[in-house]
Amino acid sequence: MDKIKKALSACCICPRHCGVDRTAGKFGRCQAPFLPKVALVSAHHWEEPPISGTKGSGTIFFSHCNLGCIFCQNYPISTEGFGQEISIERLADIFLEQQERGFHNLNLVSAVQFIPQVATALEIAKNKGLSLPVVYNSNGYEAVNGLRMLEGLVDIYLPDFKYWDDALASTYSAAPRYRETAIQAITEMRRQVGHNVFDDAGILQKGMILRHLVLPGHYKDSIRILDWVRAELGEETYISLMSQYTPMHRAKEYKALSRRLTTFEYEKVVAHFFAIGLKNGFMQKRSSATAEYTPIFDLSGVTNAESFHKRKEN
Repeated sequence: MDKIKKALSACCICPRHCGVDRTAGKFGRCQAPFLPKVALVSAHHWEEPPISGTKGSGTIFFSHCNLGCIFCQNYPISTEGFGQEISIERLADIFLEQQERGFHNLNLVSAVQFIPQVATALEIAKNKGLSLPVVYNSNGYEAVNGLRMLEGLVDIYLPDFKYWDDALASTYSAAPRYRETAIQAITEMRRQVGHNVFDDAGILQKGMILRHLVLPGHYKDSIRILDWVRAELGEETYISLMSQYTPMHRAKEYKALSRRLTTFEYEKVVAHFFAIGLKNGFMQKRSSATAEYTPIFDLSGVTNAESFHKRKEN
């Protein structure tokens, strides 16, 4: 607990560097409290195939976020902060409960604002027998000093690279210097976990998959990200090109984001992926662009394991 208090007494674990004392109940840009806050513990079968496999991924959705994406599909938890504060010990128990349910991995979704608490909970859980690969599912807006608290605890990084153009990042996500920040974070993630390692069934055990959501009206921005990946991370890098954009939250306030992605736009990005010699990619069908894939945040599995099973039965 002392390590957590030290990190959060002048919180700088993300690129915002708010410097607020979260141990004294102060709130920074993300509005996250001192204790970890969780909105849903669930099974996820719609991640990339090497993550979800046949058994699913054991997700834990954390509340709050250090971005301000106007099109966020998870805005009830990211922006509005729905969720339940829990102890570090309870978080460690949740990790172990997800392992007992037989998933391929433990999937920590949007946990940047709770990195010190998550790191401590992972240490506790690993000492109690947690052996599942740990997936860190990130928006890419991370600080290197924060990520280094996870070194040796996270096996798989699943970061977004949302924007190349910082003007888009500032307008759509209130994220200054997003490109430079994401590049530094992704480079650090790759350093920690190295190249991808799969088991005999093709399930990822260690490594990184880089995600990019193609936005309507901005496919050229996507192409610039692919060019960087090819030049700096190499042709073998695993990339997930997502076409699932759906106008949600405040997206319709901006004309460019008030519609879905066209087939033409997405295919231009996919064609460029192959044209520059990238080899490992995951593509999405147009049918994925629907709000039906958005989780129902109902605190299932947060306070006790029984609530997870009741939700699954329903």
